[in-house]
Amino acid sequence: MGNTCSETDTKQHSEKQESGLSSTTVPLRDEERQQDVASPRTRFVVARRSQLREGEMREVDVGDSKALLVCQNGRVTAIGHKCTHYGAPLVKGALGNGRVRCPWHGACFNVITGDIEDFPGLDGVSSFEVVVDADNVIIETPSDAPNTHKRTLPMVKQDLQNDSRVFLLIGGGGASVSCAETLRQQGFKGRIIIASKETDFPYDRPKLTKAMSATGKELQLRSPEFFLSFDIEVQLSKEVTGIDLSTKTAQFSDHTSVSYDKVLIATGGIPRSLNIAGSHLKNIYVLRTPQQANDIISSCVGKNVVIIGSSFISMESAATLSSKASSVTVVGRSKTPFAQVLGEQVGQALLKMHKEKGNKFVFGMTPTEFVGDDDQLTGVTLSNGQTLAADICLIGAGVVASTDFLKGSGVPMTSEGYIIVDEGMKAMDNVFSAGDIAYFPLPWAGQSVNIGHWQIAHSHGRVAAKAMLGKDVQFDSIPFFWSQMFGKSIRYCGYAQSFDDVVIDGSLDELKFAAYYISGETIHAVAAMNRDPLVSQVAELMYANKMPPTSLIRDDPAGWLKQYFPTEN
Repeated sequence: MGNTCSETDTKQHSEKQESGLSSTTVPLRDEERQQDVASPRTRFVVARRSQLREGEMREVDVGDSKALLVCQNGRVTAIGHKCTHYGAPLVKGALGNGRVRCPWHGACFNVITGDIEDFPGLDGVSSFEVVVDADNVIIETPSDAPNTHKRTLPMVKQDLQNDSRVFLLIGGGGASVSCAETLRQQGFKGRIIIASKETDFPYDRPKLTKAMSATGKELQLRSPEFFLSFDIEVQLSKEVTGIDLSTKTAQFSDHTSVSYDKVLIATGGIPRSLNIAGSHLKNIYVLRTPQQANDIISSCVGKNVVIIGSSFISMESAATLSSKASSVTVVGRSKTPFAQVLGEQVGQALLKMHKEKGNKFVFGMTPTEFVGDDDQLTGVTLSNGQTLAADICLIGAGVVASTDFLKGSGVPMTSEGYIIVDEGMKAMDNVFSAGDIAYFPLPWAGQSVNIGHWQIAHSHGRVAAKAMLGKDVQFDSIPFFWSQMFGKSIRYCGYAQSFDDVVIDGSLDELKFAAYYISGETIHAVAAMNRDPLVSQVAELMYANKMPPTSLIRDDPAGWLKQYFPTEN
């Protein structure tokens, strides 16, 4: 589940007016000028040290660009001001111990180096040299520094004469890309192959339900030239059919094979299909690729659309299609969308939002037949005998693990087909797994889980890469996901397989609330709308193992966070 680029249309948050300062270039002294002949630098006075509070973040002007000034542990540092994922203003995020967490989607950046420490996104932000001269806080930048908020972390290139190893990454999603880049960042100079069954280079999959007209090229995580420049081979239309652990060989549907030294299996999920009468008819879709999204959005204009299932993919698609289609009807088994994840109250609030936008719902029913004329879909018959007019049907009934090719291979799997891995994403010698198909230990929750989040997949890829290189590492990220419908975003962090109670702070009717999911005396998760950066702040507390007792939140749901984040941005 992802968010659209509409959130990048943000306000500017410069704090200079508060201090009465304007950015001014500080002339270099003679001795500095001599030292910087080879690399001239420009200096900007951006704040008064005496006016910076401990724990404060401040967005400041640095020439034609901006920087995020951070005062923590008595030190002032400066990094890029925008998240490299979708461009959120980091000044509105949550300041943790040595890192700032994006207010929108939870990506984390080191406040000293600017390196990305948690996902989504792949790039770090710039870091700036900060000098405190008397009471002046000065940022120094190279005079010819590029005006960009993204910084690709240093990576080595392939050197097969000194490292002949082959690391095969099966699957073309975020986990494989994160793994490949981390391998190069960690100094791996062997051969890296990403084998993807897709026809597009790795892309931003969460956008498929919101930017349905975007092409695979427009959604690319990296350009083909980027992969080429760092000797990362991306082989498309390469579907794996089997793995031989004894010979360390993977077989593919094009009758080729690849021998590997270590393999990462990150094949993701396959959308569930419906094996009912009429399944052969035209205009029955699942949504997994850019081409499928393009086909759905181009054919829905002025048509009757029926969506099977009330999952996040289904509901996000319903929101996107509502402005294009003549009608959108969602068929679901449960009476409330998202009830299992977000609870009845929040689910009903989101359902109300959909209904107000004109979407229709039929609950407690399942489809029994697709009806058509001349191979063209005309309707969907439900278990109560009712037939809904349907020119287009989108099946959003969840996914199954894409691991059938591993049956009989010896790779450990659950009964659902998830690959069982340890804290380093290792399934067995030389075999690792990541993303939607991994069943992994979640230290914060004290149990092994399977979580199909975009952010989790990226984190898995980084951990797996380090483990493949023999490093002692374990997954320690806090699950963070988001969903957007009708331009409104809901954010969620934590993991609540079940909960006894939901504490609501704010107004569900106004869609401005925080919901705390509680079991016993433990707060397992929080979801919120229009309350940024609350979810990011809670994620930082979870990460630092500093979540308070439930009594504090029950007694003061509106104000408890001020005890942990007293500095207002």
